Amino acid sequence: MGFGLIKVVNKQMEFIQMNELLLKKYDDPYVKLKLIFERTIELIDTYHPDEMALEAPFFGKNVQSMLKLGRAQGVAMAAGLSRQIPVTEYLPKKIKMAITGNGNASKEQVAKMLQSLLGLKTLPKNLDSTDGLAAAVCHHFNAGRVETGKSYTGWDAFVKQNEKRVVARKLPKSPKPPKGA
Repeated sequence: MGFGLIKVVNKQMEFIQMNELLLKKYDDPYVKLKLIFERTIELIDTYHPDEMALEAPFFGKNVQSMLKLGRAQGVAMAAGLSRQIPVTEYLPKKIKMAITGNGNASKEQVAKMLQSLLGLKTLPKNLDSTDGLAAAVCHHFNAGRVETGKSYTGWDAFVKQNEKRVVARKLPKSPKPPKGA
């Protein structure tokens, strides 16, 4: 899981950090989700961000990979929402388009453009961290534009903006107690 942090002062971006959470050494998928949640909370508590941007789930051929990715994104989203941080999702093509002008850009092209935009001296070997940084920069470039992605300020906002995705279930009525009970 890659992540990146930027600071924006007077509409100017300043690079803070990018890194990745290495999870391959853990076999248990629930341990991985726990670590994602804890690391996200740690970043929030350390840097006190005003907003959080995530790469939205995308549809691929491997359903299992998509399910794992969706769970990881959901855990990161839940961490942000638990700290009252507004969360916005961006499709991968939207992020690539915002950074490079090409929605089909490669990870390497995105990384090189981020290097140029933020004055980074070096790039990491694994580009998951630049993917996370790209989401943050995309969010900055799209600030104030409602049509860019879905933004949630809490669970109530998520439910309200996703009424078609949320299934309302009525609880069965409790049986009335027998007379004299």
